[in-house]
Amino acid sequence: MKQYVSQIVSGLMLTIGLVVGWIGVQVPWQVSLLWYGIAVIPVGWPVVVEMVETIRNGEIFSEFFLMVAAALCAFIIGEYPEGVAVLLFYSVGEGLQDRAVDKANDNIKALLDVRSDMALVQRGDVAIEVPSAEVAVGEVLVVRAGARVPIDGLLMTDSAAFDTSAITGESAPRMIEKGENVLSGMLAADAEVQVRTTKPFGESTMSRILDMVQNASERKSPTELFIRKFSGVYTMFAMLMAASIILLPLLASLAGWIDVYDWHKWLSRAAVFMVIACPCALVVSIPLGYFGGIGTASRHGILVKGGNYLDALAKVSAVAFDKTGTLTQGEFGLEEVLPADATNADALLVMAASVEAHSSHPMAKAICRYAAQRGVILSDAASVTEVAGHGLQAEVDASQVLTGNAKLLAAHGVEMPASVAALTGAVVYVAVNGAYAGCLRLSDCPKPDAAKAVASLARLGVTRVQLLSGDRQGNVDELARKIGISQAFGDLLPEDKVAHVDALRQQASVAFVGDGINDAPVLALADVGIAMGAMGSDAAIETADVVIEDDNPLKVATAISIARSTRRVVWQNVVMALGIKLAVMVLGLLGIANMWMGVFADSGVALLAVLNAIRIQRHKF
Repeated sequence: MKQYVSQIVSGLMLTIGLVVGWIGVQVPWQVSLLWYGIAVIPVGWPVVVEMVETIRNGEIFSEFFLMVAAALCAFIIGEYPEGVAVLLFYSVGEGLQDRAVDKANDNIKALLDVRSDMALVQRGDVAIEVPSAEVAVGEVLVVRAGARVPIDGLLMTDSAAFDTSAITGESAPRMIEKGENVLSGMLAADAEVQVRTTKPFGESTMSRILDMVQNASERKSPTELFIRKFSGVYTMFAMLMAASIILLPLLASLAGWIDVYDWHKWLSRAAVFMVIACPCALVVSIPLGYFGGIGTASRHGILVKGGNYLDALAKVSAVAFDKTGTLTQGEFGLEEVLPADATNADALLVMAASVEAHSSHPMAKAICRYAAQRGVILSDAASVTEVAGHGLQAEVDASQVLTGNAKLLAAHGVEMPASVAALTGAVVYVAVNGAYAGCLRLSDCPKPDAAKAVASLARLGVTRVQLLSGDRQGNVDELARKIGISQAFGDLLPEDKVAHVDALRQQASVAFVGDGINDAPVLALADVGIAMGAMGSDAAIETADVVIEDDNPLKVATAISIARSTRRVVWQNVVMALGIKLAVMVLGLLGIANMWMGVFADSGVALLAVLNAIRIQRHKF
């Protein structure tokens, strides 16, 4: 309520003054001038400040200038209520628009900055906690299980699993070998590791992601409302016409074409014209159309952070999707059980699930979940041993069983068929008593509506749809094939996505759809950033322009459809407002219209705009 105090005060004083006049109370003009003069200050002063600022910036003929001039003219000829109404209506319209847009400018940095401010550094025989900014290049960090890597470096210990979702957005832990790069923002998955720093804290990966968000936000130019683009020409025309109303009769009188120049008559008519020319109807009707679209989107579970983002969404001609959590469910599912010739599929599943039941790895959980759904009864696994970065070995029903990656089988001298190496997705290989027994292929399952989402975009004319992911290219290609996307790009880090979308923006207006903190930079850079709200990270949600509350990718097409309908309604309101405004202006030039007619025309147009905007809410999307 605090932001509307000035409008409430001015509105109440205007209403009281009008009621006093309508009931016939005679009030001295000095009292009226003082009353309405006080009433106009709360809503008029901010407009005067904006006018002065635009003049300083070299823009004299702005809508602020016209409204101040119109209100001043109204006061000069004694039409005080109209002068207050002009600035009050404008202030209300601006307040409503600003309220929607301001939600898009929350503190991105505070929500995105997941950098570790403190680091555990090995100095001598002890590990000391120090501020990350004070860690020198070449020092050794100790990163405990479940802790986040604060600074980029090289892994000094044996191979270890890292949760890389903050960087790549992928749900599966990634094995990193000794001597390979470890990036800040990664989590040590299951063991304490040592990392030798290769960059200072300020140049680490998470710091660069944060910088990219800030830079991309600055590069994005918000869509300006039509009235801001049109106001220079419109205001200059209105001022010239008002000046002509005063000067042309004066020149005619000096030339002897008219007998008497009635300065009060022509000044009053010019003042009436200025009030009529005030763009209140445009200023109010345009945001009303956008608010109708925003309300409709909200009812469909789509949060749009301002009318300018609806406008940008309506122009989208290309859509780029992140993969995990956006088009997929974000968890592994068992796709195929592929036994060797001598092994039964059910037996292979029993062997694998019995061993994997002793692991907390996401792929192990997926195998056990599938086995439970099939009603498989597991066997007892004994002597279970985990081989870091490779898999498990155990004894099941007196057989020696290996389950894991290709390195595990190779280390035990187990040969696999050549055809198995061509499989895409995540694969768990199984060997029994030293012989290859088969494999289980897993993948991140597509969301039920993923294919429909792509098809719906095509029906809207958005045929340029791409898939961008930090996952391996083979996995990305497989998902793209399943859901009908023709262009898929894998193995992308956040900066790669930024470069890709930046290049795409040179050819089309791009919407990017993502859900992870790693997507924040590209969400900020895209013409429209769309985040998944149910499972998406806080950084993605706050950086995005549009948030889909239930994570359904089908609603991307719904959002574009609503935005296009909204834009049509907005332009209908613009044409309607200008048409009525010009008609009343002509009446003003002829001396037929008074100032209340102008104010009524503005209010009438606003009402028609509301009724027009209701059509968006009733439309089926």
